[in-house]
Amino acid sequence: MRLLVLGGTEFVGRSVVEAALGRGWEVTVLNRGRNRPTPGVRSLHGDRTAPGGLAALDDGTEWDAVVDTWSAAPRAVRDTARLLRGRAGRYAYVSSLSVYAWPRPAGYTEEATLVTGAAADAEQTEYPQDKRGGELAAVESFGPDGSVLVRAGLILGPYENVGRLPWWLNRIARGGPVLAPGPRELPVQFVDARDLAEWTLGAVQRGLSGPYNLIGPRGITTMGGLLEACRRVTGSDAELRWTDPEPILAAGIEPWTQLPVWVPQGSESYDGVHRADVTRALASGLVCRPAEETVADTWRWLREVGGAGPVRADRTAPGLDPEVEARVLGVSGGGL
Repeated sequence: MRLLVLGGTEFVGRSVVEAALGRGWEVTVLNRGRNRPTPGVRSLHGDRTAPGGLAALDDGTEWDAVVDTWSAAPRAVRDTARLLRGRAGRYAYVSSLSVYAWPRPAGYTEEATLVTGAAADAEQTEYPQDKRGGELAAVESFGPDGSVLVRAGLILGPYENVGRLPWWLNRIARGGPVLAPGPRELPVQFVDARDLAEWTLGAVQRGLSGPYNLIGPRGITTMGGLLEACRRVTGSDAELRWTDPEPILAAGIEPWTQLPVWVPQGSESYDGVHRADVTRALASGLVCRPAEETVADTWRWLREVGGAGPVRADRTAPGLDPEVEARVLGVSGGGL
């Protein structure tokens, strides 16, 4: 298979590249050259936001498939898909569960209501509309039968550039009492970027099309399972102090951002983040590794890069101020 990855040097894109090389595929990447490409790829430079930024692709080369992870202005997807129409067999666009209208009902499938106000030729607006616009752009050029819409949920794993799992790992590695948002048995959903990558490559190879909710099954782990795994792999003596949602929220702590991954059970946010139906993806070959493997491999990677992973420029680094944590736990902030 001849694969073109748009981006290909960070998190999901890098995972896709490594998975494709592992399959023996011929891989080309197009990016701005800010990060070193994976050895073994053909590397092209181009800025999709600049005039002439796609010139490196305008040479008639053909590919069996394209994987695009773009998250900003949909017109960048539109321009790329139009250029590659007739020169690539299938266009896989890594989208997001955010394309579903809020609030998302528990157990929502690919048939759930989508956000409004999205367009394939739009400038950058809001994340849900941008991702939906990217989907529309891919379908515009490759049609519903030639495009795969990978609607990803929470993505974790090595190379993470949002900082959710890295924050928990580093916080627990520091030891001491840790504010653990409860309940301990709260089911959570996520997908390892490498599992997403393998599914996506399998999808284009087998000629799948249409939208797929791409996240692990509900209950792939729990908050307890995730944080206990962090404690085991770091070898920490941290004390996980399980705390009910009420005092956490009363302290003004923001779920999901200040306490990554966690949102209170029973809330609209919980249903939207951790209760997606993934029947279609599982039936089409999605295989998810154990949560402990994701945690262990992310910790191993963090140590390789000095403990602090990259954080995307368009995202605020997640995490909780130690003094706020100490106040909720009723301990001295110096111990955190």
